[in-house]
Amino acid sequence: MKRTVVALMEDRPGVLNRVVSVLRRRSFNIDSLAVGHTDQPGISRMTIAVDGNDDVIEQVVKQLYKIIDVIKVSDVSEEKMVSRELALIKVSANSATRSEIMQIVDVYRAKIVDVAAEALMVEVTGPEEKVDSLLSLLKGFGIKEVVRTGRVAMVRGASATRAPDDEPENGKVRTGSRMIKQAVGP
Repeated sequence: MKRTVVALMEDRPGVLNRVVSVLRRRSFNIDSLAVGHTDQPGISRMTIAVDGNDDVIEQVVKQLYKIIDVIKVSDVSEEKMVSRELALIKVSANSATRSEIMQIVDVYRAKIVDVAAEALMVEVTGPEEKVDSLLSLLKGFGIKEVVRTGRVAMVRGASATRAPDDEPENGKVRTGSRMIKQAVGP
């Protein structure tokens, strides 16, 4: 079963490598991994699509929390969420097939983003099932190349997956990604 885990982490060199190394060492079956900046300066968001049951996801979350630069990890699989993927598909096209391909692209609300004498480049955004479905229809024309981003996801509604503020809370001060108790002298 494909699950979605979101991790917020400090935007520093080497963090992605540490995350991938931890997941690789534990032999987790990662379907996709997408990383990008957030609206919070210095914070990146990683969306990981993982094949596995509850026990596997629990281990993924625990392993991610062991990385010092990871701030917050959430399993959003059971939440109401919007998930999307972007794909660029280069498909063979000649004068006889070009209009048929364009009709299929239009039905999927995709876009033609490049036209060459013997090929069209299609951009499609949507749920993975939509991307897969368009790919299966375009295979008959001859796919030359495909690039997919992997899943990105956001929980619906007003709740947000955000890093905690840097403000001290309950006698604790944030240093790096960890909250530590503030030393109180005599």
